[in-house]
Amino acid sequence: MVTFTHSDRGTDEQDWAASGLPALAELPLGPQELGAMSFVVLAAHPDDETLGAGGLLSLLHSLGADVDVLLCTAGEGSHPDSTTVTPEQLAATRIEEFGAAMEVLGLAAHWRFLGLPDGGLKERTAEIAARLRETISRRPGQDAPSRTPQQLVIVAPYRADGHPDHEAAGLAAAQVALEDGHALLEYPIWYWLWASPEDSVWRSWARLPLAAEQQASKAAAMGAHGSQTRPLSALAGDEALLGEGFLKHFERPFETFAWHRAAPAKTAGSESGGAVAPHTSVDAQRIFDAVHANSGDPWHYTTSWYERRKRSLTLAALPREGYESGLEIGCSIGTLTEELAGRCARLVAVDASSTALKLAAERLAPFPGVTTRQLTLPGEWPEGSFDLVVVSEVGYYLAPSELDQVLGRIKSSMAPGGTLLLCHWRHPISGWELDGDSVHAAARSALRWGTAALYQERDFVLETFVAPGDSGSTDG
Repeated sequence: MVTFTHSDRGTDEQDWAASGLPALAELPLGPQELGAMSFVVLAAHPDDETLGAGGLLSLLHSLGADVDVLLCTAGEGSHPDSTTVTPEQLAATRIEEFGAAMEVLGLAAHWRFLGLPDGGLKERTAEIAARLRETISRRPGQDAPSRTPQQLVIVAPYRADGHPDHEAAGLAAAQVALEDGHALLEYPIWYWLWASPEDSVWRSWARLPLAAEQQASKAAAMGAHGSQTRPLSALAGDEALLGEGFLKHFERPFETFAWHRAAPAKTAGSESGGAVAPHTSVDAQRIFDAVHANSGDPWHYTTSWYERRKRSLTLAALPREGYESGLEIGCSIGTLTEELAGRCARLVAVDASSTALKLAAERLAPFPGVTTRQLTLPGEWPEGSFDLVVVSEVGYYLAPSELDQVLGRIKSSMAPGGTLLLCHWRHPISGWELDGDSVHAAARSALRWGTAALYQERDFVLETFVAPGDSGSTDG
């Protein structure tokens, strides 16, 4: 989690304007497609919906799209040091402001307040997910056989926005989208303050151009949130929460979203693989032993052009030619391990499946520097320090708490200046909360390491991080 306050100066909008942000690819949804979809919008606090997606909401209203907005909290904690306004009074004010903003955006009869506590959403993600599902289930046509998952889009705060409430709401929305087969639009808010153009994450996002009408509606809706944009009084503790510099990020002629198109759940035999996922990593050995027992190459690693091409891109993304000590997590039958062996003096390849490791050992016999080990992560971990760790098509098989532990293990065992490479399928994984994008977002948030490279396409995302410190070695 990043650390910041609303009073931080942060990144100037001129810096974002001078970056490649204004030239991002447009959201691949035309007016006709948007108008035919239905949307459920999630906001952690009053004004989130306008800051992050006010232009989108205005556009959807003009297109006649079916839209519902769920407001999680009243934002009663925005001025904790005020001596003139109580949290209860502020809650009433902000709910009234939210209603006024919804009216400006044409959604006066299409919003609902969930009544959750400001600052307490981290402990309420399951409840948010349940309320979101309840809202979706009540929408016309959701039970119709002809209705496809792509026709419902969840719009929610960005999962790595830096604010605990935003991230909790975003994680709940992502969970519902992934498990139930809906598309997802994530809108960043505080990211524009604490991040900078050097952060590569935004380069994979999409831009929604706003016509003059949508810009005007968004500005008018933002004006309704006076308790946040203007001082409550001249006294200390009543200062405006959202300063002019921060608000400039939301005066752009476009809005920016992380766009996740709905996709069929990943199943055994798909190009990127995946058995029916176990519910905890402890089940992994049994599940994947069974998968490998039925085939020596269940995911077509050796024959699929998709897999061979992805391996080539993975190897090309490594910033150094040679490494002293590498670790591959989830090596399966050792196809990627075989190629990593030529880049590492020593390489430890681990997997939960004994059947897969037997096949890997046969493949890797010509490489004396490679050791295979059967380990179930995160409870078990190889000893030693590594200057390369590769996690390919594994992270989404972990529960979120297990992924946090694995990232902690990587951080503690990584040599200074070492490389972490992540590569993951981007579509939903049947039976799991995480997909590839959420695995990478969790790594960025937990590690805060520099990104050496980021490559993303429709089916997978490939990213390399560099740990702090000097590696003390040279390429080759």
